[in-house]
Amino acid sequence: MGFVSVKEYAAVHGLAERTVRNYCVQGKIPGAKLVGKTWSLPADAALPQRKNVRNKFSPLLESLRREKEAKVKGGIYHRTQIDLTYNSNHIEGSRLTKEQTRYIYETNTVGITDEAVRVDDIIETTNHFRCIDYIIGHATEPLSESMIKQLHGLLKSGTSDASKSWFAVGEYKRLPNEVGGLETVAPENVGTAIRALLKEYRAKKTVKLEDILDFHQRFELIHPFQDGNGRVGRLVMFKECMKNSIVPFVITDELKMFYYRGLHEWPQVPGYLMDTCLTAQDNYKRVLDYFKIKY
Repeated sequence: MGFVSVKEYAAVHGLAERTVRNYCVQGKIPGAKLVGKTWSLPADAALPQRKNVRNKFSPLLESLRREKEAKVKGGIYHRTQIDLTYNSNHIEGSRLTKEQTRYIYETNTVGITDEAVRVDDIIETTNHFRCIDYIIGHATEPLSESMIKQLHGLLKSGTSDASKSWFAVGEYKRLPNEVGGLETVAPENVGTAIRALLKEYRAKKTVKLEDILDFHQRFELIHPFQDGNGRVGRLVMFKECMKNSIVPFVITDELKMFYYRGLHEWPQVPGYLMDTCLTAQDNYKRVLDYFKIKY
C-alpha cells in the first residue's frame, strides 16, 4: 500500500487541502499518520462519510444486497451470480456448462457427468460467487489497489496455481506475461502503473460508461496478475457500474470475440468495445425488466 501527501489526496478526491488536514486531525482517515509536521495518507483510504449525507443506492444494488442477505432464490441476485460467473469463467476456458454452474451454486455440489471435470474449474466457480458477493458489499466504496488484489486473492484461492511458488495469489505477477500477443507491463513496474491508473480514474468528477471501459482496457493491457486478469477486470467493471448508477452488463460467449476485438481496437476505434458493451447492457436490462427492477 502506498502513501500520498495531503495535496495529492485532496486532488484525487476533489477536496480542499484544509478539509483533508482536518479529517486527519479528527482521525477520520484510517492509516493517516503525522510525519514531522506533514500528514501522510494511505493512497487507497476511503473518504469519511458525512453524517448528514445518506447514501442513495441504485434499485439494482438495493435488490442485490437485500436478496443476498435474505438468501432469496430465483431473483436477480441468483440470476446474476450464475450468469456472470458462468460467462466470465467460460471466456477464460472453463469447461463447466451453465447448468453445471447453476447446480454448483444452488446445491453446493457437483452434478454427475460423463466427462472429466477440472477441479480448478469447480474451485474458481465457487470462488467467483464469493467475488460477486464482495463487489456487492463494497460497490459504493472507491476503487482501490487493495480491493483489486482482494478480488484476485478470492478468485484464485485454493486453486492449483496457488500451490506454485512463482504464482502470487492476491499479489502482482512475478514473471512477464502477454495478452493477445501483446507485451504487458513488466512485473517490477506493475504497482506504479496500477496506482497511476487509479489516481487518474478517481480524479474524475463524474464517471461515465466510457471511463469504465477505458479503465478496463488499460487495466488489461497492464495485466497485473499472472492469471485471472480478465475475470478481475470484468468484476471491477460490474462494481463500478453499480457505484456510478450505470446499468452493468455480462459479456456472454456470443459477444466474446467482439469484446476481444473491442479491447484491441480501443485506442483507435473505441466504438467497437462501446457497442459490444451496450449490447451486453441491453441484455441485462431485459433481465432487470423481467424482475421489475428500475434503472
